[in-house]
Amino acid sequence: MAEALGRPVAETLVTLGRRYVRAAPGSFGKAPLVARWLNPYLRDHPRRRVVETRSGARFAVDTQDLIQRYVYLFGVWEPHLTNWLRRRLKPGDTFIDVGANVGVLSVLASQLVGDRGKVVAIEASPVFHRRLAQQRALNHARNVRTVNAAVSDGHKTLAFVLASSRNMGANSIVPYDGPAESTFEIEAHPLPDLLDPAEIASARVIKVDVEGAEGAVVRGLAPMLERLRPDAEISVEVTPERMARLGDSVGELLRTMADAGFHVYRLANDYAPGSYPAALSGRSGVPVRWRGPVGSESDLIFSRVDAETLP
Repeated sequence: MAEALGRPVAETLVTLGRRYVRAAPGSFGKAPLVARWLNPYLRDHPRRRVVETRSGARFAVDTQDLIQRYVYLFGVWEPHLTNWLRRRLKPGDTFIDVGANVGVLSVLASQLVGDRGKVVAIEASPVFHRRLAQQRALNHARNVRTVNAAVSDGHKTLAFVLASSRNMGANSIVPYDGPAESTFEIEAHPLPDLLDPAEIASARVIKVDVEGAEGAVVRGLAPMLERLRPDAEISVEVTPERMARLGDSVGELLRTMADAGFHVYRLANDYAPGSYPAALSGRSGVPVRWRGPVGSESDLIFSRVDAETLP
């Protein structure tokens, strides 16, 4: 469609379409507009801009990348998790972001915890760590400490592979036989070794998003679970198929958390661009008690609260 219109006209229409998606009330027509045109066009014709998120933060984005494209289009990444974090984090809290990527959630958390709070943003990719530092400076987020390291269950060197720059957040240690766009090696450490005692004691939320390596991350943080504050909660995005390729299982992860007194909840998540307008127009981000097996990619919330839904 865009090619048929001509590039200058298409660029103008994309700008107007983005404005409608971000500013118009309701969600009428937004899902097909985003899914069929805006998302693929911005992926294939990248824009590099400094944009404002829905929380008022500023972000330098390149729309070739999935996460940055969604921030450009919607002003948010993972709206369900974002809304949950808004209800969780208060001034003075600490947020630990394992797999911080370019820092969308870290900067949001920086705003929520305020000057008395702290954010520790841990990112393995040296490229993303530099972008993370850039976003921190852009937002004067002095309460954010960035760490360029991988997180695992021991001290080791890990090799990461990126299959496509269209989703740079997919850097992973999971074995991959296809063509790689980039690779890097970096030292990994258990999470407790990357945090100081005050950060562990004050952590309100720990978020783990590590593209299949979550089994090792949770094994490594298990010894510090008893040192967390009573209301501490842990968000883990689990990918069962990738975990299995590393010899791990969601079942082992669930047992580790249950043995430490945590109940498991599932938080709805959908990465399809057409799902975002509805998620942003209504209430979202309520984790529901989960009792069955976990067979697909899921956002799990672990809490000592024993209820059917997390308030």
